[in-house]
Amino acid sequence: MTTDLATAAPAKRFHIAGRAASLSSQIVTQVRDDLYEKRLKPGDFVGTEKDLAARYGVSRIVARDALRTLSAFGIVEIRMGKGGGARIAPGNPRLFAEALAVQLELAGVTAAEVLDAQRAIETLAAELAAEHATAADIARLKRLLSEAEAVMDDVDAYTRSSHEFHLAVAEASHNRVLVVQFLSLHHVSWPSRNKTLTPKVARHVLDIHKQLAALIEARDAAGARKLMDDHVKMIRTRRVAERDTHIC
Repeated sequence: MTTDLATAAPAKRFHIAGRAASLSSQIVTQVRDDLYEKRLKPGDFVGTEKDLAARYGVSRIVARDALRTLSAFGIVEIRMGKGGGARIAPGNPRLFAEALAVQLELAGVTAAEVLDAQRAIETLAAELAAEHATAADIARLKRLLSEAEAVMDDVDAYTRSSHEFHLAVAEASHNRVLVVQFLSLHHVSWPSRNKTLTPKVARHVLDIHKQLAALIEARDAAGARKLMDDHVKMIRTRRVAERDTHIC
């Protein structure tokens, strides 16, 4: 059964004279808290602009602003016209992976900070991949290794292939939080073109990826974690040296 906030008991009214933005933010906070407290779930009807205005005792301008903010946050989806209104949106964690990356960039995080976090995420992802990878996950890793072998002389293609392999390991963990964190960090840490990639380095990386895939297939969680940890530490050393102290 879905929750229909438009016909639910009236919510408490907000009264902060002359502060439309504060009233709007309080509505946003209330809806967000209802979501966290499981009083709302994807698909539940939040209401129309008119519904919110009546429920919270505010103007339609305030209600409209609240709905716009909720939509921008990805909390609700708004449909116009007859039968329209706002409903709690289905979950899509990846939607904000790039937005988080932008905020990290704006905050001036260093390459070292990003890569330390990446190390924590990827080592755990490798461990969980060894525990939870499906036959399809293993097949994907092997396919990516074959593709990487075929493009070793193409720096751009090989860089993309390496990224896809790391993403495939994260996705094989079957932990969506780790995957989104991985994507966010890689937006700011993974180069579109690896200027220092030599044939020797490319071969070394591919050999490590092959060992990692074998450990995951063998269900060796400790071994996969240790190898990924060593691998990302190597990446960290190279990237920090390449990009000095700040992500750019």
